[in-house]
Amino acid sequence: MSRPRIVIVGAGFAGYRTARELSRAARDKAEITLLNPTDHFLYLPLLPQVAAGLLEPRRVTVSLSGTLPRVRLVLGEAGHVDLDGRTVHYTDPEGGAGTLEYDRLVVAAGSVNKLLPVPGVAEHAHGFRGLPEALYLRDHVTRQLELAASCEDPATRAARCTFVVVGAGYTGTEVAAHGQLFTDAQVRRHPLRESLRPRWLLLDVAPRVLPELGERLSRTVGRVLRQRGVDVRMGTSVKEATHGGVLLTDGEYVETRTLVWCVGVRPDPLVASLELPMERGRLLVDPHLQVPGRPEVFACGDAAAVPDLEKPGEYTPMTAQHAWRQGKVCARNVAASLGAGERQAYRHRDLGFVVDLGGAKAAANPLGFAMSGPLAGAVTRGYHLAAMPGNRVRVAADWLLDAVLPRQAVQLGLVRSWSVPLDTDSPELPRVSGEGESGDREPGRRAARKRGTGGRPYGGHQEAGRVREREEPAGP
Repeated sequence: MSRPRIVIVGAGFAGYRTARELSRAARDKAEITLLNPTDHFLYLPLLPQVAAGLLEPRRVTVSLSGTLPRVRLVLGEAGHVDLDGRTVHYTDPEGGAGTLEYDRLVVAAGSVNKLLPVPGVAEHAHGFRGLPEALYLRDHVTRQLELAASCEDPATRAARCTFVVVGAGYTGTEVAAHGQLFTDAQVRRHPLRESLRPRWLLLDVAPRVLPELGERLSRTVGRVLRQRGVDVRMGTSVKEATHGGVLLTDGEYVETRTLVWCVGVRPDPLVASLELPMERGRLLVDPHLQVPGRPEVFACGDAAAVPDLEKPGEYTPMTAQHAWRQGKVCARNVAASLGAGERQAYRHRDLGFVVDLGGAKAAANPLGFAMSGPLAGAVTRGYHLAAMPGNRVRVAADWLLDAVLPRQAVQLGLVRSWSVPLDTDSPELPRVSGEGESGDREPGRRAARKRGTGGRPYGGHQEAGRVREREEPAGP
């Protein structure tokens, strides 16, 4: 008798936890397949430290095959799910099409950059959802300072040293905080003309930075950023973006060559293609993480609208904390549906949040206890080390080295601007050259969904004999 087949789509916080728990609970009783575009789990909360040169890229990635020994990894991007035929169609890294059959399906496709109808943003801004975007930003910021150092025009020099971050949530706040430290360190070693100092702007329409932390900690974070030199502007956003700068909603035009878009996330477009009941773009599920009318289909993480049993009538927010814990419950319920154990509803207890502001600065409210300063910094880094499913020693070693050695401020040029567009369906992968030439900005994946086969071609791989270039889960 053949074993039941479980297919998990996505290896983010929810998908990875589901696969890990199922590999322990089901063991040899089921065939578990994990479909993911990359061979690693990405620990997103530390991505701002990669962009700031504090951590090396591989430190925030955890090998899937190395940590999930009883799970079959299939490299591919889901393009179409045939719910009646119980099959998932995907495209592998080299453009080949594949099909996976399932008895149980877990949709944990995660999220992508949230888009708003602001003129010029899609063309001139970059998101911050994947490793390629972090690597691009690190190179781009370094390049702007190097170009500014050799520029003769004062206005152009100032524009290159101005960096605009939109969105004062967890991701945007950490990007601005670490970015200011990163650029200040570079300028101390190689001063700019006229004693010019890099300028970071943090914009948001909200009345204060990180309102989720509470008024006290929010004020503390805002004060730390302003003391560091970050220009924090609440109640302000971008009205229009151009190649040379951004027009703000208060009427000011800021000349800049850098626009980082951190206004939030939206569910992966794969969710909408399923044509199942949705709630604000997320797949509607019951408290047991099952899709109503489709008992063989489960969903968790950013892709799922999970009822919040602690707040009747509401749904759990899209955070890494919820995704991680939903993955554990999802694994238990999938196993229960196959006759192993009892299923349970998803309930949560707010564990609080941590925000790393760089250096010894941080803000945290673990279990509702508000703290800031060096103590919060120690708690924040301790939390990340405990939460990471791997690479703890390497991350701690990088932190130690950063405390005693200057950072290496060099640009590698591996990720180009056009290969990390804001409107990508796959922020974890760089876009390959040649895409979009026929007028479709995501031709492979979107066309694949229309015809019912796999996803779009991958970036960073060899094709036709040549290499081709490319509310937020940043809290715990």
